Amino acid sequence: MKNYQETLDYLFAQLPMYQRVGDSAMKKNLDNIFALCEALGNPQEKFKSIHIAGTNGKGSVTHILTSVLKQADYKVGVYTSPHYKDFRERIKVVSKDKSVVLIPEQTVVDFVAKNQKLLEKVKPSFFEMTVAMAFEHFAQQKVDIAVIETGLGGRLDSTNIITPILSIITNISKDHTQFLGETLPEIAFEKAGIIKENVPVIIGKKQKETKAVYKQKAFSTFSSLKYANEICSIKNYESELGKKTKFELEYKSKKYSLKTDLVGVYQKENICTALASLLYLKKKDILNLSKKDIFKGIENIREETYFLGRNTVLSKKPLCLADSAHNVAGIKELIKQIEKLKFEQLHFVYGTVSDKDVSTIFTLLPIKAKYYFCKPDIIRGMETKNLLEKAKDYKLEAKAYASVNEAFKAAKKNANPKDIVIVSGSIFVVAEII
Repeated sequence: MKNYQETLDYLFAQLPMYQRVGDSAMKKNLDNIFALCEALGNPQEKFKSIHIAGTNGKGSVTHILTSVLKQADYKVGVYTSPHYKDFRERIKVVSKDKSVVLIPEQTVVDFVAKNQKLLEKVKPSFFEMTVAMAFEHFAQQKVDIAVIETGLGGRLDSTNIITPILSIITNISKDHTQFLGETLPEIAFEKAGIIKENVPVIIGKKQKETKAVYKQKAFSTFSSLKYANEICSIKNYESELGKKTKFELEYKSKKYSLKTDLVGVYQKENICTALASLLYLKKKDILNLSKKDIFKGIENIREETYFLGRNTVLSKKPLCLADSAHNVAGIKELIKQIEKLKFEQLHFVYGTVSDKDVSTIFTLLPIKAKYYFCKPDIIRGMETKNLLEKAKDYKLEAKAYASVNEAFKAAKKNANPKDIVIVSGSIFVVAEII
């Protein structure tokens, strides 16, 4: 490969990923990623890690942990997916001295060029190759710890070759059911696949449908299992756009007043999950963390970790907000947030991918809003004609637009200063806007 753009073209053309083309990129086992990393000298064994799975909240928990670890002077590798603006967002190193450094373009080029014969022999998916690239980069950068987010599921996810110091499962809801199962216990079984022998696990949300699955997996792997609310709780949570979120942390019968730049009612659960995980690691002396590190680290997460796509304010008059809610659980939480805002008219720019259950999502959307349907610029994007047809069944007032940007421009043009514009439905829709 001659340059960065040619390298990216090669990656996307030769190694398609599930997020863009669907099940043609799905794997039934971890053979490829094991083979690839073994050929690279097993870089994933050269640093400590924390592994995070779940349906919603993985990204938020990942960045909360990263911000606190940075505050505690750890050099942190961060692996997330997908990306918004730049492929390099998936792989970054966060530290106090250099803040946030995305993987350099030349490192991406060199990895593919150096390993091209290996890639052609193993034939890994885009995701497998990207995970291997991340692990090698973290090893080369000598990170103290890496926070690793799963892409899809857990048991068969390419990240699942690490042995972390802690596993975290945020919550479970119905998403990607064609791969993970139709019921919550089936989906929980896939997520619980990240639980490793003798590695403690924190569960973010106590759900009666999934408790038995986690209990059995933890028992069979001799793993200590704790629910986040057994360690700490969040009280008096006050979240408002444009202001720091204020809340009380209750831990060991004591209350602490904290604030964070994460906005949204749904972040309450993510904050509890992350803080419970950090307090557990502190209590067990697994990591060297102080309460001061934890409390200060949670204050400026967006700025400190390059966190995109959640309650992102695009403009203020009218208020335009982008959020990556892309499934039923995420949309429910987004609607709760919208209901707390004051506005005259809601303008909703919405696009999604072809395998989403829009029928259920449309039952949640406000009837009085004006909808601007669009198709994200990916093969897997749902056609706007399908959205329009479904919208009729739910009496949603909607128009279709040729692109995400055209839909957004129309919404802004139609909105008065006291209205609100929401852009949501898919990470890929938000990516085209921000």
